[in-house]
Amino acid sequence: MFRKAAFSVVLLLQLLAAPSVAAEYQEGQVWSYGTRAGEEGSRLYIVRIDRELSIRPIFHIYVDGLKLRNPLMEGGLQEHLPHAPVDQETLDASVVELLQADAPMPHIGEGYSLWREAFGQGRAGVFTQPVNEIVQHIENAFNAPK
Repeated sequence: MFRKAAFSVVLLLQLLAAPSVAAEYQEGQVWSYGTRAGEEGSRLYIVRIDRELSIRPIFHIYVDGLKLRNPLMEGGLQEHLPHAPVDQETLDASVVELLQADAPMPHIGEGYSLWREAFGQGRAGVFTQPVNEIVQHIENAFNAPK
């Protein structure tokens, strides 16, 4: 009996310590997340949530505070990721602390529009890895030998 009660308490504590569930993710939120080294001040913004395009919600995020090496940018560094469509698992694996709710959101219109058109044609998808890995993947793509 004691084991069962102890197990129940441990399980309850784990559930309470879990970073989030889908109902907690809302448009207008700003989160800290597990960043790459040197980008600890980076923040993740949930700008838009599409619930009608898929069986599962698609979260459209903006990320600032980056030091993403991009030879196409003046100075060679990109400081923000203007749009990335992600799934709930990406957020669950990435976010650390809710910093602000109902915050003013950056504009993602152009990136979102391009993605939405391509998604509707079956030519675009949703990122499924943690945000720090998405940023690294994009940096690697920009800097791959041609």
